[in-house]
Amino acid sequence: MKKMYSLIAFVCLAVSAEAQDSTSLLLTQISNDPATVYTTATFKTTRLINGHSSENLGKGVMDVKISHRFGKINGGGYELYGLDNASARLGVDYGISKNLMAGIGRSSFEKTFDAFVKYKILRQSTGAIHMPVSLSYVPTIAIKTQHFADPSRKNLSSSRFYYSHQIIIARKFSEKTSLQVMPGMVHQNLVPLASDNNNVFSLGVGGRRKLSKRLSLTGEYYYQITRVAGTTNSLSFGLDLETGGHVFQFHFTNSQGMTERNFIANTSGEWHKGDIYFGFNIARVFTVGKTGKNK
Repeated sequence: MKKMYSLIAFVCLAVSAEAQDSTSLLLTQISNDPATVYTTATFKTTRLINGHSSENLGKGVMDVKISHRFGKINGGGYELYGLDNASARLGVDYGISKNLMAGIGRSSFEKTFDAFVKYKILRQSTGAIHMPVSLSYVPTIAIKTQHFADPSRKNLSSSRFYYSHQIIIARKFSEKTSLQVMPGMVHQNLVPLASDNNNVFSLGVGGRRKLSKRLSLTGEYYYQITRVAGTTNSLSFGLDLETGGHVFQFHFTNSQGMTERNFIANTSGEWHKGDIYFGFNIARVFTVGKTGKNK
C-alpha cells in the first residue's frame, strides 16, 4: 500500500498543478484540418519508463533504444551500489503508418527476445472531432532463450513463450501534465508453481509532469489484479531529458526485467528494503523511410 500511496501522491501533485497550465495547451497542438485540432507530445517518447506510453513514431521514423538496468542499490559499497551488476536491452522500433508502429528487442536478462506492435485507435482532439482521450492497443510476444534450469527433464519449446495485451488510455491535461491508465493481461505458458495462474491481469497508471522545456518528471505503477506468489507490484520514478535528437530517461524502479512479463508479473524487489534498481533509457530517432503527415 505504501507504493500505491507514493504514486497517488505523484498523480495528485501533477493534477493540482495542471490547472495553471490549461490555457497553454492549445499552443502545443497542431491542426492538419482547420476544424480539428489534434493533441501532440502527450509524452516525450514511446516509452514512459518500463512500459509503453501512448506516443507513436511517425511514418518512416526509426527509433533505436538502449535500456540499461544496474543491480540493487542495497548491495552497498562492495557492489558499488549496484553498478557492478547490470542488464541491458537493445531495441529497434519503426513507424509503419501514422497509427501503427512495431518494434523488436533483445534483453540480456534471461536472454529474452521480444516484439510488439502498437496501434493508435483514437487520438485526443478538439474542434469538429472532439475526442477527450487517446487510445492505443499494444500486443507483445517474448521468448526466453536462457537454458532450462533442469535440462534432464522433458522441456517444451512452448514453455519459453510469453504474451501480453494492453490498452493505453491517455489524456494531456495541459502543456505540462499528462496521465495514462494501462489495463492489461500477461500470459505465461509455463508458471513456476502448478497453483499459479497462467494469466496475470493488471492495471497500470503513469504520468508526466514537465519541469522545464527539456526536463520532465515521470512515474509509473502496475497493480497486479491477479496476484502472483513471491512477487510485488512494479513502481518506478524517473526524469526525462531531451537533448537534440536524443532523449535520456533516468529512473529508479523495483523491477529488474524490461519486458511486460518481467516487470508486471515477475517483479520481486521491495522499495522499503532497498531493492531498487537505477537505470536509464536512451532513445535516438532517424528518418529512414518515406514520411507521411500524421493527421
